[in-house]
Amino acid sequence: MMEWFNFEWLSFFIVGLATLFLIGELLVNAKGIFAGLGLILMTVYFLAYLDPSMFLTMAVLYIVGILFIFIDGQFINDGSLAGIGAILMIISVGASSPNWVVGLYAVVGLIVGAVMSLFWIKVLPRRNMWSKITLLDQLTDDSGYSSMNRNYRKLLGETGITLTDMRPVGKIKINGEEYSAISNGHWISHDVKVVVKQVDGTRILVEIVD
Repeated sequence: MMEWFNFEWLSFFIVGLATLFLIGELLVNAKGIFAGLGLILMTVYFLAYLDPSMFLTMAVLYIVGILFIFIDGQFINDGSLAGIGAILMIISVGASSPNWVVGLYAVVGLIVGAVMSLFWIKVLPRRNMWSKITLLDQLTDDSGYSSMNRNYRKLLGETGITLTDMRPVGKIKINGEEYSAISNGHWISHDVKVVVKQVDGTRILVEIVD
């Protein structure tokens, strides 16, 4: 069985799948199943490639990285702690590899697994994380916010000025009123003319005026 780990590319799949499940557990309500699978796969990776004396150190580093991402998404919502967590995860899988090829495969697998984990939110109930960054909290008519919704819907098609840099979230001013808004994944500098392209609850999507 151990002969399989002589294939350097195997680290890509082990770390990639582990990250796919572990980050997925943070994004959706998988009832701990994804967390269990991810931890098992990472344990296999560390046991297969890591010197026993460094096992605990690197495993703790990886888990702390996951915890930092969870804390940021659940409580802080500014991305800084999540960034540190991602760096810790990369260091743990890269530094634990027996050579640079295995390490490179592992790091690429971690990145690909993290990106692919976004697939889970399409098929499973999502957790309420990073709501301040993505402005996911939507106030619906059923929740008693119909008046606010109507006011926001009136902004559709209106033009305004960015008050802050949008990265992609920022402040805009329309008709003398300030609003929180989000760009379509683009950075927009302050004092730029924008138009409201979409309104969903209190989520205001803007684009630069051509």
